[in-house]
Amino acid sequence: MQVLLMKLNAHIQAIYLATSAGAQMKSVSHAKVNAGSGLEGDRYAMNTGAYSTVEPIKVRHISLIALSGIETANDWLLAGDEPTFDGAETRRNIVLEGISASELNGLVGQRFQLGNIQLLGTELCTPCERPAQLLNRPSFMDAFEGRGGLRAEVLNSGSLAIGDKLFKENEK
Repeated sequence: MQVLLMKLNAHIQAIYLATSAGAQMKSVSHAKVNAGSGLEGDRYAMNTGAYSTVEPIKVRHISLIALSGIETANDWLLAGDEPTFDGAETRRNIVLEGISASELNGLVGQRFQLGNIQLLGTELCTPCERPAQLLNRPSFMDAFEGRGGLRAEVLNSGSLAIGDKLFKENEK
């Protein structure tokens, strides 16, 4: 079996880390990534995230969201005269530009590569109450339905930086 990498138009627009549950997400230009745990310095890599010990335990190495999904959710919120969310406020680690929310959702169960990091899409990030509670903006769950991003397992160590490209594996 030969694995080919198909380059998509998507790239990292922003990287965010939070050191503990509820801590403000901090924007960084690059991050060290460790296989089996995630982004160095992030709450889920250190098992200090709000959902780190929730049963059943889920892979929360890294979370990704499409910028287009954030923009669509914000259009929906603005139409209802409600406050919008920026990338950091979604509480996802990586914001990808150049990919739709549905294309990103399609990576669940797929192996893909971001920069030099190999990932396995594990599940959709169903919009949860956490961002809504932390910011006292109750419409997050409705606005981000189907656009909440996805969680992925980190398969190798390395680093990520703003601008790194997304590649999808195609088996031939």
